Amino acid sequence: MFTQPLIEKYQCVFWDFDGVIKDSVEVKSTAFMKLFDSFGQDVVNRVKEHHEANQGVSRYDKLPLYLRWAGIEPSVEMVQSYCDRYSKLVKKNVIESEWVPGVLGYIGGQHDKGFFFLVTATPQLEIEEILTSLNIKHFFRRVIGAPTKKSDSIKLLLKEYSIAPENSVMIGDSTSDYVAANLNGVPFVLRCTNLNKKLQKQLECQMIGNFL
Repeated sequence: MFTQPLIEKYQCVFWDFDGVIKDSVEVKSTAFMKLFDSFGQDVVNRVKEHHEANQGVSRYDKLPLYLRWAGIEPSVEMVQSYCDRYSKLVKKNVIESEWVPGVLGYIGGQHDKGFFFLVTATPQLEIEEILTSLNIKHFFRRVIGAPTKKSDSIKLLLKEYSIAPENSVMIGDSTSDYVAANLNGVPFVLRCTNLNKKLQKQLECQMIGNFL
């Protein structure tokens, strides 16, 4: 249950997207599996397990590893080819995935009371297209996607908007989100899902299941 009106306590909120705004982590997992299904079930299972254990990590970092597991040398051209194929598989399904309960009403009702920033591992153009399709891009003061790392995005925005780390908060659902916040001294809120139960046991921070 979401109990703390964060924007009343903090000057700004850094939002992750997949697993925080849209329940789209498993949608992306399915897309990765489909991308490598011709390489056998062992590779598919390995890809699925790695992706779900490393939510929030850019596909540009994951795909070279997956390609090696599939016996393919991950050249720049090959990685980009697989990124393009992945994007076609996943974008429509992300848009159509379920909203995290209560998040749309919360963002829509609170975005003008402080700074809302979106920092994500989704490529910049793709996340902008997704947000535009969902009609929520205007709720965020800035949107920064890959190839910029989340930790670098947070550092940049804190400096650009002269915000003290302790006056901001990051809402995420993955280890990479927590690390990005922690590297910048930003408090962290974990959105709990079925895929991050291990992380729930490891972290000592505020945790929420939804935004109702």
